Amino acid sequence: MHFQMAPMHIPDGFLSTLVSLGLWALSLVAVGFSLRQVGRQLDQRQVPLMGVLAAAVFAGQMLNFAVAGGTSGHLLGAALATILIGPWAAVVVMTTVVSIQALVFQDGGLLSLGANLFNMAIIGTTVAYFVYTSIRKLAAEKPWGLFVGGVAAAWASIVAAAFACALELALSGTSPANIAVPTMGGIHMLIGVGEALITFGALAFLHTARRDLFRHDPKAFSPGALAYLFGLGFALLLAILSPIASASPDGLEWVAAQNGYLDAIREPIYQLIPDYLFPGISNRALATVAAGITGTLLVFGAAVGVAYLHRTKSPNS
Repeated sequence: MHFQMAPMHIPDGFLSTLVSLGLWALSLVAVGFSLRQVGRQLDQRQVPLMGVLAAAVFAGQMLNFAVAGGTSGHLLGAALATILIGPWAAVVVMTTVVSIQALVFQDGGLLSLGANLFNMAIIGTTVAYFVYTSIRKLAAEKPWGLFVGGVAAAWASIVAAAFACALELALSGTSPANIAVPTMGGIHMLIGVGEALITFGALAFLHTARRDLFRHDPKAFSPGALAYLFGLGFALLLAILSPIASASPDGLEWVAAQNGYLDAIREPIYQLIPDYLFPGISNRALATVAAGITGTLLVFGAAVGVAYLHRTKSPNS
């Protein structure tokens, strides 16, 4: 059986129960703290932006691109979210995306969900924020710092999450560290180049079209309903294009196959929309599109709901 896995979405069976539970605990603490910070800092006018970003990240993750060596990768999105809405809100956005991928699409296991949250929502976002802010300071807030910082943050977020995954595999006894670290790191250094290029393109477009998104000042932040609808529409377009994605195995799946532990995957205890194929639709492309649209709207609604419940009230609201 073929299991579709997004970059570093660890299925059940790859990690030990002890490692999985430990990462669940760390992730719950980090996400809970991020929600508190969002409640203190996020203006309610920024709430729809979190939904649009979550939808775009979800849809973007469905579009695999080919990488040398017969494998594939696609957008993680942690760096882009961090740059646009800050690290705390980015953790919440990535948590929403990764959780719905696991709960609805069986992408990543339920026991290993804590590890996937830790790698992508927490490690990816934290590393992206550190790299981006460091380069922006070195650039003395000059415009080139945005793009160089964004590219470096995007690449580093992918590689750091991959190294974290490799160490978790080693701690679980699934693959020795001297094998897991170089193989996961090597392939994801290539995938990180694709992440960096996608992030650069997104930043260039947004910097031209909506420079106010980079100000992080709620008083100067007023994209309007039309901008949000455009953003959601773009995310839905990405979901519609998902059937053209590369069919090659992603980085983790390729590494698992090469090192002999792909068969350790445990089948999910239930299935709703497995492998991003909407049930009851015989045409594979249409089933993928239906699943993509469903997921994009679900993630948008969930992120907006979470953000709305934890928003701060602006003086003018």
